[in-house]
Parts: sequence; C-alpha cells; structure tokens
Amino acid sequence: MGPVRFRPVCLLLAIGVLGVVGCSGGGAGAATDDPLLVAAASDLRPAFAELGAAFEAEAGERVVFNFGSSGQLAQQIIEGAPMDLFASASVAYVERVLEAGVGDAATQATYAHGRLAMWSPAARWREWDDLEELAADDRIRTVAIANPEHAPYGLAARQALESAGVLDRIGPKLVHGENVSDAQRLAATGNADVAIVALSLALAADEAGEGDWQAVDAGLHEPLQQDLLIVASDPDRARRAARFAAFVNGEQGRAVMRRFGLSLPGETTPDEGGSGAEGPDAMGDH
Repeated sequence: MGPVRFRPVCLLLAIGVLGVVGCSGGGAGAATDDPLLVAAASDLRPAFAELGAAFEAEAGERVVFNFGSSGQLAQQIIEGAPMDLFASASVAYVERVLEAGVGDAATQATYAHGRLAMWSPAARWREWDDLEELAADDRIRTVAIANPEHAPYGLAARQALESAGVLDRIGPKLVHGENVSDAQRLAATGNADVAIVALSLALAADEAGEGDWQAVDAGLHEPLQQDLLIVASDPDRARRAARFAAFVNGEQGRAVMRRFGLSLPGETTPDEGGSGAEGPDAMGDH
C-alpha cells in the first residue's frame, strides 16, 4: 500500500487533534469565505492569533491556523494536507518539506529565533534560577517537555538538560506533551510540576497573570531557528500566503513577535546575546 494522501476529511481530523484557531471579527475589508490556511508551530499560538486578527482587519483576509508540533505539521504537508503556509519552529522541518518536493524554496525565510523557559503555575513556582537548581529540587516529581521526536522545543529542552549535566537526574521525571503548548498544559493542570516550554508561551501566560518563569540559557541547546515556507501550489493562494508572510515580517508583525520574546532577523539572536540580552523584560525571574 502506498502512502496515505490527506484529503479534506483527513485534514478535519488532524485539525481536531492539533487545534485550530480561526481569526474573525470586524475589519477594514470583508473577509473571504475561502480563508488562508496556515500550519504553525505551537509556540506561535499567542503571537499568530493576534497577528491573524490584525491581518484580517488590515487586508480583509481571514486566516485559519493549524497549530501543532513542527514535525507533525511537516508530515501532514508532505502527505498532501492543503495548507498555504508553513511556519515551523525549526528550519530542519522546512527543509524536510522541501526535500519531499513540496513548497517554493524561493519563499523560505527565517522569521524568528525561539527561546526556552522553565514555567509553572505561581503556586508551584520555586524561583529556580537554572536547570541545575531545578534538578536539585527533590520536591519536583515530574517535568513536562514537548515530545523531542517531532517537536523542536522538546528536542531543545532535552539538549539543554543534557548540556547542563542534569539529564540523568531529570530524565526519569520527564513527561511528554504532543507539542510545546501541550507540555505547558500538563503543568497548568497539575499533571506535571513544571514545564520547559517556549518563552513565547511563558510570556503569554505572564500577560494573562498565569504562572511564573525563568529563561533557560540559550547556549545549552542548538539554536531554534524558525523558518517559514509557502506551500500552496495554486498561484493565487501562494500570493495570498506571501502577503501574510510579509505581514508577519513587517513592522506590526515584528512588534508582536518581539513582545512574545522571539528574536527577529537582523536583531540580536539568543545565542549571540545570551541570558538577559534580548526580549521585552524577558530574561528575568517572573
């Protein structure tokens, strides 16, 4: 039997598993009934939800997001999921899609660099300064990370634990979320004591008054270079996807991305700046 091709019904099932946010609301123009479809890494959920609404207000173009782990999204796109744009948390998964013959290589672009943070609800936060302190805390029974098999932030978390020399102590306590947003949910619901998640998610929770966090030293893991790629084969849909990509990389998009702790092309990257060098009041203990 050959590979299973995604059809619309399959996409709907996938959407049910990974979660979709459609942005609608008032705007300058009328949103079309044929929305732009964007597969986006879970760390982008707070930033892209805001940007989708802003894009609709400005361009009259509705955007429907399929959030999930970059590895799972890449596999869906390779198998034929009808997406228009892929915003990955790792350049590796964009390259995997291109190697499978999907997408326009000329549209590949780095839109951000990500960052890890330790996070927990305020009631369980113990003011850990680094992973060594977390590992030495005998009260910690479970630590949630995204599944490193297909989630870039999960892989980066595992690399950071190994580089810090604490994987042998924390490894038996690890529980895996399907993606980095799911890892945060495990800690938020008490199914894990603490989570190692994307800084963007920690900051979004901070804005909502939920939880405390501490940034993880970016030098402990491979850079989280986040690339996007237009994967629409229809020229008109590709042009529409290009407009959204330009919006993300434009002044308004960059302001939102920066507010959620993502380092931007042309600005200081996490591995260049180190702890405390970039981000909106981002690197302290909150």
